Amino acid sequence: MNDLFFEEAYGKLYERMEHGVCEEYVFQSAYGEIRHLFIKREIPMLIHGERWYDAITPYGYGGPRITRCATGCHSDLVTAFEHAFCKYCKDQRIVSEFVRFHPIFDNARDFSTCYDVTFQRETVGTTLDGFDDPVASEFSKSARKTLRRSLNAGVTCRITVAPSDLARFKEIYYETMSRVHADSYYFFDDAYFDSCLLKFADKIILAEAIYDGQVIAAELHFLYDGIMHTHLSGTVHDFHQLSPIYVLQYGAVRWGKENGVKLIHAGGGRTNDLDDPLYKFKKKFGQHTGYRFYTGRKIWNAEIYEELCKKFRANSDEHFFPAYRANASKQLSSV
Repeated sequence: MNDLFFEEAYGKLYERMEHGVCEEYVFQSAYGEIRHLFIKREIPMLIHGERWYDAITPYGYGGPRITRCATGCHSDLVTAFEHAFCKYCKDQRIVSEFVRFHPIFDNARDFSTCYDVTFQRETVGTTLDGFDDPVASEFSKSARKTLRRSLNAGVTCRITVAPSDLARFKEIYYETMSRVHADSYYFFDDAYFDSCLLKFADKIILAEAIYDGQVIAAELHFLYDGIMHTHLSGTVHDFHQLSPIYVLQYGAVRWGKENGVKLIHAGGGRTNDLDDPLYKFKKKFGQHTGYRFYTGRKIWNAEIYEELCKKFRANSDEHFFPAYRANASKQLSSV
């Protein structure tokens, strides 16, 4: 079970945004090994004169993962991990934890007895290694029709591996985020993009839709161990009628197929509704490939959790988790 989201260097990308420190807890026993990457965030309130913390998965997916398990010891391994990590959280004064499990590896199933696991939404992928022609097999009929129209109009796709400059991408991305009134959390700053290039240069794939010599749409992908994750994307509004996103998907699939990529994962919609517009759009490019995204909640210190809720005047039973952050800025990663 290897992916970029499980790399400590990836988690460190989000320390500043999450106002915390990336840590990896490694549990080892005769039953096997579990590794767990998370960001430890300071809670802005002293309880009993002490500083307390909570934990959250870095942007994207993650959660604890079993890296080694003795035959027939799965249940024992998870139980032992829960007990050991509970003690660790008590010692580190970690009050609660919110986990975004990895939909492709389905580690939510492994830890369903440890966390309060909740289904959030379907996600979409485009399988490359299972089809001779992924475009014909995975793209819907309407998507292929729109793609042909875009290509005939003169839209092309340029793929750059390990780009040295993301200036044009950032312009398009920020324009798109402003147009859709995205939360400020998603306006990643220059330092973030610089860190991406510095730490993951060889794992970044930039796809650009070109028309009349101009870049009119772009997508940023992370490539790791045969999986290509669509990370961020944007389009120039004035060229919307040319459907450049279709050409970007086509270009990514063709490049991926030629370079041994097994899967392109596009994520899900904005809600868990199968009629969610974003989900339905992504599904056009992954007719036969889908996953289920789960989150997990855990209160590691119930007494302090309740005290924090009282201090912040929050209802501990409300949907938002952790409840004591319900009125905080969304920059603190809401559910």
